[in-house]
Amino acid sequence: MQDWLPWSLLLFSLTCDTRAFYVPGVAPINFHQNDPVEIKAVKLTSSRTQLPYEYYSLPFCQPNKITYKAENLGEVLRGDRIVNTPFQVLMNSEKKCEVLCSQSSKPVTLTVEQSRLVAERITEDYYVHLIADNLPVATRLELYSNRDGDDKKKEKDVQFEHGYRLGFTDVNKIYLHNHLSFILYYHREDLEEDQEHTYRVVRFEVIPQSIRLEDIKADEKSSCTLPEGTSSSPQEIDPSKENQLYFTYSVHWEESDIKWASRWDTYLTMSDVQIHWFSIINSVVVVFFLSGILSMIIIRTLRKDIANYNKEDDIEDTMEESGWKLVHGDVFRPPQYPMILSSLLGSGIQLFCMILIVIFVAMLGMLSPSSRGALMTTACFLFMFMGVFGGFAAGRLYRTLKGHRWKKGAFCTATLYPGVVFGICFVLNCFIWGKHSSGAVPFPTMVALLCMWFGISLPLVYLGYYFGFRKQPYDNPVRTNQIPRQIPEQRWYMNRFVGILMAGILPFGAMFIELFFIFSAIWENQFYYLFGFLFLVFIILVVSCSQISIVMVYFQLCAEDYRWWWRNFLVSGGSAFYVLVYAIFYFVNKLDIVEFIPSLLYFGYTALMVLSFWLLTGTIGFYAAYMFVRKIYAAVKID
Repeated sequence: MQDWLPWSLLLFSLTCDTRAFYVPGVAPINFHQNDPVEIKAVKLTSSRTQLPYEYYSLPFCQPNKITYKAENLGEVLRGDRIVNTPFQVLMNSEKKCEVLCSQSSKPVTLTVEQSRLVAERITEDYYVHLIADNLPVATRLELYSNRDGDDKKKEKDVQFEHGYRLGFTDVNKIYLHNHLSFILYYHREDLEEDQEHTYRVVRFEVIPQSIRLEDIKADEKSSCTLPEGTSSSPQEIDPSKENQLYFTYSVHWEESDIKWASRWDTYLTMSDVQIHWFSIINSVVVVFFLSGILSMIIIRTLRKDIANYNKEDDIEDTMEESGWKLVHGDVFRPPQYPMILSSLLGSGIQLFCMILIVIFVAMLGMLSPSSRGALMTTACFLFMFMGVFGGFAAGRLYRTLKGHRWKKGAFCTATLYPGVVFGICFVLNCFIWGKHSSGAVPFPTMVALLCMWFGISLPLVYLGYYFGFRKQPYDNPVRTNQIPRQIPEQRWYMNRFVGILMAGILPFGAMFIELFFIFSAIWENQFYYLFGFLFLVFIILVVSCSQISIVMVYFQLCAEDYRWWWRNFLVSGGSAFYVLVYAIFYFVNKLDIVEFIPSLLYFGYTALMVLSFWLLTGTIGFYAAYMFVRKIYAAVKID
């Protein structure tokens, strides 16, 4: 792992990271007959432990010189450690059986310690991830959809699994997949006459097999003969003693009609998309229907309120006021801890801008899964650069809330939320280091991230805060009284926690289906690619958060409680509570995690997701409510 400086990181991510995007001007790699096709290893992963490991953390056969690929920030944070392997694959050249790391046809001997490690990884359900021409290896699964007794009527449903299983267990015995049958598909390019044919790799499959030492016949030239049919026994790994085995592989090429631009479709259609379509459309219809009802109710009620208040002022000045007009002299009274509130809202604006741009760019296809680590790299850099908008919003709001210490406020905005994120990640990283996992962020990368935080984000937040603080504060339509009025006793349903539960249902309902796919992508090593859907869901989330927030603040003001600033921010982020509940449900029902450190990682990263989601939805709701409150008090006549 090379030492990275933040500027070289930025330059590298901007130049090298775009080469796998499917945008005009990016050329695929053309191979001629017998050109070498390099197979590289990415990592070992397991959804049971959530700890990725380097390929050579296990005693696989190694090439003469191990070379690691220079990686972007996203790849490092994902735990990818891309490295060369000794597999010799030539374009459109078959190999029946080849022995790896053979010295005069002698088998490989695994020590007791190595055997124990391999057995442990197999029982933890580890998968091996390889790539050829930047395409990840997949294992074909053939499922039969028709379960009737008649075999002729059975329909084959082909799905693909990322990577291949390291091994399997059967009746308390552990077996290693020591033979890999690579099946590579190529697309022959149409050329003019007298030109040599060129080929492009369009699919990379593997059939892993376990074949015991005695059934493989190896000769002096590293070639071997496999047993016919299913007569062989699998290669057992006994963790209590040394084990001898051969690592072998075969290569088979097939021509395919799939074009290079469509080669990722196989990997991205791994689950039933119809369910996805139905769920998304269902969410859209329900949310817009509910939003329409809410809007109609609140607009009609408000018009009636405003008409009554203005009529009262004209006709009966002596009539006693009631409802939200009664608190007009206190509604814009600055809350407690205005610096912290404005700092959190500034970070929320930063998150909002970053997420909006990332989803939009990904929707255009510029952050496809083929561009490994690009999504995370882009998100990190965008969050840094969006600091100027976050700082501006926080500075202007802080001035509106009668704040004076702008330098302290700017520092708080730049460090409060990022500091919490960095602190949690650092603690989790220490546990991952202890497990020697490749998921641990290397020290130079951590230093580079700190340099980016204090060298890019902090100055930009200060810059934005300075201009935001100097700008005219938000114009509140009514004056604030010097003496705060007494707040009447509130009903039980005006309790803050009840408000969080009520306000969180609608936004969560809009996105919980999408949440399942996002969780699968994060915790079960799936690809997430439906960014068009995600963009639509994000828009619905913004609309539903805004409307629920307006309804909640209206009820609060009608109950003559003017302390809406903090309450509205907390209540608007109520859907984050449901995300937490869903994460616990997902952990219990979908994942098979039993150990302490994987559980700690899951709940540590879930806490970060919930915190970020609360900031995002709380900020959206707060600004919607603030605009609404200013609008309604500007519409009534107040002496």
